[in-house]
Amino acid sequence: MKKTVNKTTKNNFITYGMVIAIFAVVQILSSTGNLSRLLTGLLVPICVYTIASLSLNLVVGYSGELSLGHAGFMCVGAYSSAVFSHVTSDLIPSVPRLILAILVGAVVAAVFGVLIGIPVLRLRGDYLAIVTLAFGEIIKNLINILYVGVDDKGLHVATSAANLKLDPGGKQIIKGALGVSGTSTLYKDIKDYFFLIGVILILIVLFVIQNLVNSRSGRAITSTRDNRIAAESIGINVTKNKLLAFTISAAIAGVAGVLYAHNLSMLKVSIFDYNMSITILVYVILGGMGNLRGSILATIVLYALPELLRGFSTYRMLIYAIVMIAMMLFNWAPAARDFRSRIVEKIKGHGKEKEAA
Repeated sequence: MKKTVNKTTKNNFITYGMVIAIFAVVQILSSTGNLSRLLTGLLVPICVYTIASLSLNLVVGYSGELSLGHAGFMCVGAYSSAVFSHVTSDLIPSVPRLILAILVGAVVAAVFGVLIGIPVLRLRGDYLAIVTLAFGEIIKNLINILYVGVDDKGLHVATSAANLKLDPGGKQIIKGALGVSGTSTLYKDIKDYFFLIGVILILIVLFVIQNLVNSRSGRAITSTRDNRIAAESIGINVTKNKLLAFTISAAIAGVAGVLYAHNLSMLKVSIFDYNMSITILVYVILGGMGNLRGSILATIVLYALPELLRGFSTYRMLIYAIVMIAMMLFNWAPAARDFRSRIVEKIKGHGKEKEAA
């Protein structure tokens, strides 16, 4: 048992170390002027999608359920936090306001996760995927007709611009299909630190997920994934544990939405469509389901690669497709997995020989 705990702790610290090492390399490249303006602009979005892929891995990889509604959770997290930031922009300094906005986005997304999860998690397989996909589309279309403003009397909500009656001096925040503008300007004094904030959020998310997975509840979640009938036969509440994983995953997706919303000068609901959910799912599958380090590396490579290959013009997407196929084979082909196992065993064998010497 002690050896298992030590191995788990070691693996966790390796993951943290990998994230910190990537951050250090990026900072060195940036300080020496070797990081292009294009790559600099990709840093925060990469953090956003990394957080989103880690959250989805909790559902797909550890819980064993297929969810296509993560764009919807990111959407509610983004919009709720943007409204909070605009309403409190004159009341709270930037740093505590951003922290509170992150908490607001996480809580709102978690509430939606519970509301959706209670009826939906009784379904399985394709049925669950279809319902979560429908949730994402419903959220997108509801926010598309939502108008929110604030004045001295408080918040005003309407379904059309004509019905949104604000006093003189009032401020319209959500403008229907036009979305929310000016959120990033509220944090112009700390905008340069958003990449650091994104890395810190990734480390916090890793800490939450790893501790959940290695806890008693986490073992119950993975047991229901491996054999639902056996888990039920020993008294595990399958629905309760799946709801726990789904809710935490939704909350983390909401955090990704907060960072995404506050990094953009113009936030539009059309961004959070079906394609975003599929993109996040691709990162999870290619990185390896249940593999947090794989999700991080797959997100970094697959998000940055299309931009890095722009110089190849016509062949850009062909190279991107080849890289995706290669990653899939490396992670899932039996021969590749056997090869990786042999390499790991050789490394361990060399380590034992050095210790013996």
